Amino acid sequence: METVVKIENLVKRYKELLALDHLNLTIQKGEIFGLLGPNGSGKTTTINCLLSLLSYDKGTIEIFGQPMRPDNYDVKRQIGVVMQNVAVFDELTVRENIDCFCSLYITDAKTRKRCVDDAIAFVGLEDFTGFYPKKLSGGLLRRLNIACGIAHKPRLIILDEPTVAVDPQSRNKILEGIVELNRAGATVIYTSHYMEEVEQICTRIAIMDKGKNIALGTKEELIKLIKKSEIITVELLDLPQEDLSHIRTLPHVYQADYKDHILTVLCDGGKHNLVRLLGYLQEKDRSIDHVYSQLPTLNDVFLEITGKALRD
Repeated sequence: METVVKIENLVKRYKELLALDHLNLTIQKGEIFGLLGPNGSGKTTTINCLLSLLSYDKGTIEIFGQPMRPDNYDVKRQIGVVMQNVAVFDELTVRENIDCFCSLYITDAKTRKRCVDDAIAFVGLEDFTGFYPKKLSGGLLRRLNIACGIAHKPRLIILDEPTVAVDPQSRNKILEGIVELNRAGATVIYTSHYMEEVEQICTRIAIMDKGKNIALGTKEELIKLIKKSEIITVELLDLPQEDLSHIRTLPHVYQADYKDHILTVLCDGGKHNLVRLLGYLQEKDRSIDHVYSQLPTLNDVFLEITGKALRD
């Protein structure tokens, strides 16, 4: 399988701050690669180093098998970037903005027009080509930002939180578009503070903290790294302390709490945890209203591994 991005032992310091601490990452062709981490974990620094927008103290970066340098324009022409902050020209219309950015990569007018038309159709802005950015909603403005970054049909697309502050409909449109770009052959690096987006579209995920890659794998592989394997929630009118104490001794139960008529049980593996718990409650003739069983999510992985919430 072709390696698109290879980062080895990358070190970046800002005076006394070690922003990247011997970071290693490899991204293969065809992946939608999720890059997660709390604020200050080094995600943005990694992307800026990857694009040669920042110098670094140590390590190597290769893209498409070539060393990435500020003057390696052959590689840069194959990269599309959509950053968190919208970067378009207020004085230009939707079409003019996309054409302007596309012209940085494609000089032939006929080829560029076809690419601009494709980008407009791809993000669903056909009815807004003559609009100026200030007349667009937040969601449409995000779509324009994406169109400007992908119109030249790059092989590698870097998207840094492209759905911030957009409505659900626009978010779904953007996510569907990213998957479609990937199916068309683009490799994608995706950062987001919305864990459900990463779960939905990413094929592999790296979790960063303090400048290091502390976990890497598919969603399923990452979930196996943590203790929690099942969360059982039971609504019941009353639960004596002796019953709660017994529940805490059931196989694979490592935590059980009862508060405001809600019993929450955390399990660390095993099968039939729910059956075993309900069997005990029925044996004690406890009145049960609702029962929920939930497998751990990527958010549980992130919280346990980093000790922080993603949106801190």
